[in-house]
Amino acid sequence: MGGGNAQKSKMAREKNLEKARAAGKGSQLEANKKAMNIQCKVCMQTFICITSEVKCREHAEAKHPKADVYTCFPHLKK
Repeated sequence: MGGGNAQKSKMAREKNLEKARAAGKGSQLEANKKAMNIQCKVCMQTFICITSEVKCREHAEAKHPKADVYTCFPHLKK
């Protein structure tokens, strides 16, 4: 008996995974974690670095209605 399609697919996946690791590609999760550098000072939720001021204000108004926007995000005081 010969190898089935499932076996060939598995071998191809393993081969492609090794190629991706060798090329330094693959998951972008680590890069995403590093980009999460805006943090709400009240609840400590992190946001990606390209988050707009509008999104920060929306978070502050929705999650912390009693707190000032600048209490949550002091970097907006500029």
